[in-house]
Amino acid sequence: MNGADRLIKQLADAGVTACFANPGTSEMQLVAALDKEPRIRAILGLFEGVVTGAADGFGRMADQPALTLLHLGPGYANGIANLHNASRANSPILNMIGDHATHHLELDAPLTSDIDGLTNAICAWTGRSDSADDLATTGLEAWRESLRYPGQVTAFVAPANHAWDEVDGTEGAIPELIEIQTADDTVIQQAIDALSNDGNSAIFMGGHALREAGLQQAGRIAEYTGARLISETFFSRQARGAGRVETERLPYFGEMAAEHLTGIDTLIFVGTKPPVSFFAYPDKPGWLSPESATLIRVGDQSTDAIDALTRMADGLGAQQTPTRFAQRAEQALEPGPINAMELGKVIANRLPDHAIVSDEGATNGLAAFLLTANAAPHDWLTLTGGAIGQGLPLAVGAAVACPDQKVLALEADGSAMYTVQSLWTIVREDLDVTVLILNNGSYAILNIELARVGVEKPGPTALSLLDLTNPEIKWVDIAVGMGMQAERVETVEALDAAMASAMTEKGPRLIEVML
Repeated sequence: MNGADRLIKQLADAGVTACFANPGTSEMQLVAALDKEPRIRAILGLFEGVVTGAADGFGRMADQPALTLLHLGPGYANGIANLHNASRANSPILNMIGDHATHHLELDAPLTSDIDGLTNAICAWTGRSDSADDLATTGLEAWRESLRYPGQVTAFVAPANHAWDEVDGTEGAIPELIEIQTADDTVIQQAIDALSNDGNSAIFMGGHALREAGLQQAGRIAEYTGARLISETFFSRQARGAGRVETERLPYFGEMAAEHLTGIDTLIFVGTKPPVSFFAYPDKPGWLSPESATLIRVGDQSTDAIDALTRMADGLGAQQTPTRFAQRAEQALEPGPINAMELGKVIANRLPDHAIVSDEGATNGLAAFLLTANAAPHDWLTLTGGAIGQGLPLAVGAAVACPDQKVLALEADGSAMYTVQSLWTIVREDLDVTVLILNNGSYAILNIELARVGVEKPGPTALSLLDLTNPEIKWVDIAVGMGMQAERVETVEALDAAMASAMTEKGPRLIEVML
């Protein structure tokens, strides 16, 4: 048995079930080891940003790390943008990065790079094996660290000779997981006291606080105290729809977010930190919490959010089960051309039970989010780190993690071009993913941002940098070229019919929505 064989076997022993891969020559022993391990599903991505984004989607839905297989420093670098998003989502990801044989590094071959320097920019933990015997131990330590609550992006470097050299001795034990931190009793009592006082209180939630179990506890608190429940603008995963406790989503634009929080006397943070504006703008706020409000942070993101909410609810003496939930409602459609509102209505009406929505819809996605509050129960995933090109790979990973749940990728046309290779992987793996391409032929959000930074009369060069119509991107042709069933819709009636079919039939599909 060589180092690669032992590594992959022990990662499977630890519970790793998926590997998203884009390997090269230095990783061939690892590829061969995956071939011998039926417990790990190996999935090819044609670009490393697809690989890392898919691992993010898998981690968010499975609460377990997927393995990535990346080709030296440049391969890892190609995947950094979606690892940035994953780190902001606190997703567990285990990056396995091949490297030159240790004796080859001194020759400074073309692909030699500072892998440790690259991983330190994103990963919470990085390891490098010392020998073939140490390779599995290093990989397992990275696995353990990836599962440090609520999840971390980790990496380990596998030199080629450590993968191909024979190993001696016996296998090491699977390491025990790190105990989850819980909030201090003092801060829990501080939150209980604040919620018990008269005034306007709100609980600002992120991370696991937005899972169904967390929302149940938050609902208990809200019904007992009248506190508002507000979610992060860009959360990793939120349980929504009929039967779930509803929250308010903090608006994206800073001044709107600040206004949304106006009048709150006490703001309690669970599973997240105080909100700030996504960008700086001339004469607009960056810090969004009311200056006069009392801010109470119940632990940080590494603190068990559901436990904290449960102890707060119990300490208040709230009833054990909330009574107010979102109710299922049908949206009446307006026939004719498609706009953001009608798009949202169609999605709300057609979304099946327990679907997963990967939302990178940008300007046209907001109405869909608002209107699906009364849809069938579902999970909603967002662009946590702001690095676009996440939506399609996230859908890939979510579909692999949850093969019995429909996945809807709500995708802006400009963002989709960043990781268009995802369509190929969706077809190759026969994933139950429906892609809605929201085609307005523009980086529309940037047209808005151009005005917000004070550019009153943009010229033709500036406008051309935000335009996607010269040449027109033909999404149906692209999808069909990758083997995917696809159609283009221009009316609400056609969109509704296409969604009705897509949501009731399994398998890959793309619908180009003309807005």
